[in-house]
Amino acid sequence: MAGTVALASPSQASTPGPAVKTLAGTHPDWAKPSADKGVTPAKDQLTARVYLAGRNPAGLAAYARAVSSPGSAEYDQFLTPAQSQQRFGATADQIAAVRAWATSAGLTITGTNAHYLDVHGSAADVDRAFGTHLHEYAVQGKLLKAPASNVVLPAAVASAVLGVTGLSDDAPTMRAQSQPVDGPLSFGTDAKGKPKPKPKPKAGLPTVATCSSYWGQKTVSGAPKGYTAKNTFDQCSLTPAQLRKAYGVTASGLTGKGATVAIVDAYGSSTMLADANHFAVNHGDKAFRKGQYSEVVTPKLWTQTGANDGCGGGPAGWAGEEALDVEMVHGLAPDANVVYVGANSCSDQDLMAALSTIVDKHLADVVSSSWSGLMHTTAGDESPTTIAAYEQIFEQGAAEGIGFDFAAGDCGDNSPGAAATGSNCDKTTTEAQAGFPSSDNWVTDVGGTAIGIKDASGTYGFETDMGTDRSVLSADGKSWSPFPGTFYFGGGGGTSQDFAQPWYQGPVVPSTLAHTLMTGAVSKTAQRVTPDVAMNGDLYTSVLVGMSDGNPYSEGGYGGTSVAAPEFSGIQADAIQARGGRSIGFANPSIYERAGGADFHAVVNNTLGKGQQPLNSVADLGVVGGSLRVRLVAFGRDYGLAATKGFNNATGVGSPDEKYLLSFK
Repeated sequence: MAGTVALASPSQASTPGPAVKTLAGTHPDWAKPSADKGVTPAKDQLTARVYLAGRNPAGLAAYARAVSSPGSAEYDQFLTPAQSQQRFGATADQIAAVRAWATSAGLTITGTNAHYLDVHGSAADVDRAFGTHLHEYAVQGKLLKAPASNVVLPAAVASAVLGVTGLSDDAPTMRAQSQPVDGPLSFGTDAKGKPKPKPKPKAGLPTVATCSSYWGQKTVSGAPKGYTAKNTFDQCSLTPAQLRKAYGVTASGLTGKGATVAIVDAYGSSTMLADANHFAVNHGDKAFRKGQYSEVVTPKLWTQTGANDGCGGGPAGWAGEEALDVEMVHGLAPDANVVYVGANSCSDQDLMAALSTIVDKHLADVVSSSWSGLMHTTAGDESPTTIAAYEQIFEQGAAEGIGFDFAAGDCGDNSPGAAATGSNCDKTTTEAQAGFPSSDNWVTDVGGTAIGIKDASGTYGFETDMGTDRSVLSADGKSWSPFPGTFYFGGGGGTSQDFAQPWYQGPVVPSTLAHTLMTGAVSKTAQRVTPDVAMNGDLYTSVLVGMSDGNPYSEGGYGGTSVAAPEFSGIQADAIQARGGRSIGFANPSIYERAGGADFHAVVNNTLGKGQQPLNSVADLGVVGGSLRVRLVAFGRDYGLAATKGFNNATGVGSPDEKYLLSFK
């Protein structure tokens, strides 16, 4: 992700003449002298994006804080997009200056909006405009283009330019934070969501998928001993009705009426509305009414669409994520409007463009984004401008009364140790770290839990942190391997070395946690700790998702903080209804104001007995590919993160309940 964008900062060079500014980080970490293969041919063409800083960045941040903070004189005084642009956006003079600078160097303006200008030209034009020289570098068998030194901006445009992307070939990408259960369809249901016929009893484990309707319902026989003397079959994948009851939505009587939730993923499913309606009706819920669901997608502009093009399998690979997000929001807030905004790829540039569309047109009150990346990878560190460009959008959204919910990730503390066995980990991680944008101070980072329900209707039983160790049944059915299991899936979070503690966390987050980095080092300053809240997302307390996208419709179990993020966005839509239809906006100040009370379930690590044996279950997925697929799962085993009493780095302030929703009335 790193190395393609940078934040304008004062140059340290003592150059005579007019002052200049450098864009630190535009020379990426991987472009080492030893890999330099020479100057890029002068006639080579490329397109770059120049981000605009706006007229008053500090003023925007200050207003975003004030309008979001209960007790502030400006609390709830949200701006329209036009008012936000007038007060904080780039001026006509700033845009004209950037245009003149780019075109005077020979570059052509190929696109523009309130946030950026796209420029196109030859390598020679780029060298002239950006005060650097493009070179070719041999990196991991590829020849990649990058500036040989950091970009230098003339003083005339330095204050107007936030940064630039596209000068390097290493396009950053984001990962969806979800995964299907490792079996065929969901436990115990067919493609129509109906129970599968029960097989005739036989010795040993069932050869068809078998699950419990609630936690601990069905005792396992015929399996080797696990962590406890008594094993039970894993819960069946949960339905929206069960989740609504578990989290107090049903009791509150709220449905999200009057609120709008936007969902941002890459690309777009060809059958999303039909699939969501099919799924809802299958499980006793209402289909979207006419006009309740809408889409903003531009298939003709999609890029990186191939299975191996670096975007998670292209449109087909993201279809399940979209179905999950849409169906979870609709499930938790059945009467809320939903707008799906599909980015043209999974790159930062395209995802930011989708987010900008929402804030510039005020398309929603809440935005759910079930994707994230890392700050520190083998390719280098994330650029300051990537952060600043995202934050500009988040701050504008806050000023307009729009909140952003992000998935915290599915790899625990994202350390190389977690990545060694974790199923949805980024193997390029270099250290324990929180994700990005999920750990940014201006978003709500939604972590994961594993929920146990008391009965088939969904009555809340307990929650523990989203973290599973997994063992696989041996081919002869006599043992688990490895035993005890190794880390497989876990909610993200932790103390950030990159973001200082925001104002809303100070009274709630333990000082020791805020000052102890994930590397173990002690920070002199208090730092941002995530997640903020958490909801069910464990892979083995999965939720049902229905989809087709050109294939026969089917339903399957999905897990991940990609489940938790849209769940919480649905909860926020319900809270907006409770508030009389008034938007909550950036939610973190309100969340932390309610921390430690009855508004949230305190989610801590749950174990069995004095010996601290883990909660566990047996996931019997039946015969898959000719072999019986069975897993022994231990819950509450997040990697490097601990669900301790009070605010913690695995589940934040906890999970919301009915009292949270009613507190907005």
